[in-house]
Amino acid sequence: MHSFPSLTLALITTAAILVLQLAPLSEAQLNSSFYSNSCPNVSNIVTTVIQQALQSDPRIGASLLRLHFHDCFVQGCDGSILLDNNVNGTIQSEKDAAPNTNSTRGFDVVDNIKSAVENSCPGVVSCADILALASQSSVSLAGGPSWNVLLGRRDGTSANQAGANTAIPAPFENLTNLTAKFSAVGLNITDLVALSGAHTFGRAQCRLFRNRLYNFSGSGGPDPLLNATYLASLRQICPQNGGGFSVADLDPTTPDTFDANYFSNLQSNQGLLQSDQELFSASAGAQTTLPIVNMFSGNQSAFFQSFVASMINMGNISPLIGVNGEIRSNCRRVNGS
Repeated sequence: MHSFPSLTLALITTAAILVLQLAPLSEAQLNSSFYSNSCPNVSNIVTTVIQQALQSDPRIGASLLRLHFHDCFVQGCDGSILLDNNVNGTIQSEKDAAPNTNSTRGFDVVDNIKSAVENSCPGVVSCADILALASQSSVSLAGGPSWNVLLGRRDGTSANQAGANTAIPAPFENLTNLTAKFSAVGLNITDLVALSGAHTFGRAQCRLFRNRLYNFSGSGGPDPLLNATYLASLRQICPQNGGGFSVADLDPTTPDTFDANYFSNLQSNQGLLQSDQELFSASAGAQTTLPIVNMFSGNQSAFFQSFVASMINMGNISPLIGVNGEIRSNCRRVNGS
């Protein structure tokens, strides 16, 4: 159990109060009862499809949550990440951006969810809202918190591949860059740490962290922050040459469970990605992310509470509402194309 500075605790408490104070404003745009009349079973439909997918793919929950994250950071939570390239070249898919290509997954499960929802309530539920609902279900099914998802987003009619290349936080970035990218979409330090906690489940490809094992920052050696035993185990999974698409657990202790172990791993220098370990590095400092990591490690309830608040914050990034956008009939393409 780690102590937590009272100043930082006060700041998080103040942030939580502000979230509550701003809730009526957010709910004026999005609200948890948006489909209560038009598609009352939508949450159950989403959960059922994900439960079926989990039977053959234990990674799918983390993958669906990541889709929502990567969607919201690029022109807001508008389902743009789901769009494929179109024949006339007006849509250049975000799937082909560097942070997403050969990496993001779960699009087939989103298609299955959309089909099931359309069978029940055709033309009602947006793909952007499906991503938000799928994230909540995925976290809950893995043992994490449940929350009332704010709904009412509409789908965008464009993609932004260039924006995806620059806006999405990268696994090799330092704390300064990570903070700047979160700040650019209105998210703060607590949001950064809480949302990074989603790496308590799922996998990452060797190519995203192999430099930490063999040639960190061009040093010719491993990242000195890496726990030596953990380094040895990762080198078994990821040889120096080849195997770039092999995967390692983001959380080596409970890889398919949504819990606070991610933060305990950081305290033991067992953060898989550089962007993970940055949260508990010397650069983090006593007044930024490091004390928040300590708090979440020792208090899972605090982590869950902050994670829910941060998911709601992220889900409120520039949603299309009212008459803006559309309700796509197929998440992969704009209506009429």
